[in-house]
Amino acid sequence: MIVTLAPSGGTPAEQIHAQIRGLITTGALAAGERLPSVRQLAADLDVAPGTIAKVYKQLEEERLVESRVGSGTRVSRHASAISKEVAAAARQLIEISKRDDLALEDLLRVIRVSW
Repeated sequence: MIVTLAPSGGTPAEQIHAQIRGLITTGALAAGERLPSVRQLAADLDVAPGTIAKVYKQLEEERLVESRVGSGTRVSRHASAISKEVAAAARQLIEISKRDDLALEDLLRVIRVSW
């Protein structure tokens, strides 16, 4: 699982949450797949274990992951990935928006209006 932190991308918890959520919803992390332990991911990202625990708790509340003592945290069987077609279209939209120097907030506004 690849999660990275950027200095200007929001708080570490926000960035980690968004990235793991994205990995699950795009199908990069499949149902039943085990996530790194809180301690391991915290060490990998050089953040406090409490930050990772908070993120895992949020993901659990969203029913994207399930945590069990002794077996760790796994992607929930209730989590559903978006279709590959939607994921590909989203990547294409992002590439075009970046090329046109469109801010994320503006892109989201266009999507909301078009919805």
